[in-house]
Amino acid sequence: MCLILVAWRQHPQYPLVVAANRDEYHSRPSAPAAPWQEDIRVIGGKDLEAGGTWLALRSGGRFAAVTNVREPGVAKGNRSRGLLVSDYLLCGSAPLHYCRKLEGGDYSGFNFLAADTTALVYYSNRNGSPEVLPPGIYGVSNHFLDTPWPKLTAAKAAFTEALAALPIRDDCFALLADRAIAPDTRLPATGVSLEWERRLSAIFVLSPDYGTRTSSVAWITASGEALLEERNFFPDGSRGQTSLISTAE
Repeated sequence: MCLILVAWRQHPQYPLVVAANRDEYHSRPSAPAAPWQEDIRVIGGKDLEAGGTWLALRSGGRFAAVTNVREPGVAKGNRSRGLLVSDYLLCGSAPLHYCRKLEGGDYSGFNFLAADTTALVYYSNRNGSPEVLPPGIYGVSNHFLDTPWPKLTAAKAAFTEALAALPIRDDCFALLADRAIAPDTRLPATGVSLEWERRLSAIFVLSPDYGTRTSSVAWITASGEALLEERNFFPDGSRGQTSLISTAE
């Protein structure tokens, strides 16, 4: 994922609501969202190259998602960051305990969010120890939690307004489809070229080789039911397959 928005205990019906875009090379093989063979209570896509996933939920209240920390030129870790998500969803550990046991040096830079019915935890192996988050609305892209990049600031504001329309998801998907480029004066300096800083400043990233592959809106109800709608996109930005899945404990 390259943009994750999370509302934790901010909606009267849904303790956890997520809107997210996955940016990735279009050539990287992946499977669309579906119940997992390993545990049909888990719903999410699959990375078919290195295993794991970018975002998934499990009935009963478990959720996890990951983004990379943009750090060009830094040596890659030994394990895929997508395994952070799949390993958590398939285990029984509480999110804080799980994060504290991770060997952060095994992975490239990441931002990891994990939740169950009791807690939402954020952990980056480039920014300190795991942190239990209080109720609120959070966002993360390719720096740290709530870093005020233009895309994240705009997305969080739109997400806050879109929550009121749920269970109608149109407003959430509309904000995830925003292709506006930030002005050069507001671009971060992350070590990539100015051309790429411009492209990556959009909420929905569009380029022939690398860009937004999926947009996802998901939530977990107070009773533990999980719902996930995932929209897949082609390199030209046109919409492909849509998956809508729900699963109960």
